[in-house]
Formats: sequence, C-alpha cells, structure tokens
Amino acid sequence: MNFRAPLASNGMRIGLLGGSFNPAHDAHRALSLLAWKRLGLDRVWWLVSPGNPLKENSALPLVEQRIKQAREVAASPYIDVCAPEVAYRTRYTFDTLRRLTASNPDVRFVWLMGADNLAQFHRWKRWQEIAQMMPIAVIERPGDEDAPLSSKAAHALARYRVDESDAPLLMSMYPPAWIYLHGLKSPLSSTSLRMKGSRQA
Repeated sequence: MNFRAPLASNGMRIGLLGGSFNPAHDAHRALSLLAWKRLGLDRVWWLVSPGNPLKENSALPLVEQRIKQAREVAASPYIDVCAPEVAYRTRYTFDTLRRLTASNPDVRFVWLMGADNLAQFHRWKRWQEIAQMMPIAVIERPGDEDAPLSSKAAHALARYRVDESDAPLLMSMYPPAWIYLHGLKSPLSSTSLRMKGSRQA
C-alpha cells in the first residue's frame, strides 16, 4: 500500500485532518466537507496516524485497515486518505507537517481539527510552531463550546483568531491565524463508536 501523500499542484489549497481514524466516521467526512466549502479548499487530506503519542495504541488496528475503512467512509472526490507518518517515519504532527510543507512549498495548507482537539492542543509537541507553520481551522463539535475556547492554546493564540465571517480569507493569511467554524451538527466520535461496537460484540 502506498502511504505517501497525493501529488499536489502549485497553488492548491489543501486542508489536513490528522488522527487515528479508529474508526473513520461520518463526522470526519462532514467536518472535512464543511471546511472544504467554507474555506474554499481544493482538497482535504486525511492523515491516518500509526498511533497517537498521547494515547494507548496497543489495541489499535493496523494502519492499512484504517486507511481502507477511511476511504470507504470518505466517499468524496474532494477527500484523499494517506499515511505520510508511515512514509516519513515520523511520530509527531509537527515533524510530519514540516516534511509535507518542505515537499510542497507552493501549496497552501490549513490544519483542520475538531474543537475537542483544541482543548488539548497545548499538550502536542511544538504546538506553537504548528500554529506558526500554517493557518488552523477549528470546527465545532456538538456539546460544550466553552472548554475548547477557554483552553490554554485558545488563550495563547487569541489575538490571532480570525472572525468566522472572514473564513474565505483564511487561506491567504500568514500564520499564525486561526478560525472557529460553526455548523457541524454530528455528535459522532470514534471513541463512542468503539464503545458501541464493544458492547455489541
């Protein structure tokens, strides 16, 4: 299986959604297509991670299995699924994004994340440098909005927050720049789906 990121043309606007995708689900797809539409993206790449450094990964299915399942869920000509961390042999998001941007210097990238990830973004390795590397779009998750927006990272980056009405301009801004997008209604999460599956087993 080819784990490398797809080829991209100069000037393309590409959203990057990283995660274990264990499993991929409709909320991943809805988040991606919302960002694609609101930010005027050409593509969204799902970056399937071999394992989350902040989580226990011993029971994680093989990355090949998760890529296959993610491609079935994505079912969109605007979403590509890959695993560049496997190809690059990197472990942390910062290192992976540094390799991606170096390999595609004329591509405009934006990092996509659900609001639940913003709440613990400050725990990521070199998270401040990720924010300086490319714009970030945070997409709401149904539930508590206060926790993500009152997080350490949100406070640290507060002066760089872009008004939601300026979403089409985000890809033209120099980082750090981030936006909080509303509109995602799906309550699905990979954790809840795994728990549901274990109860049914």
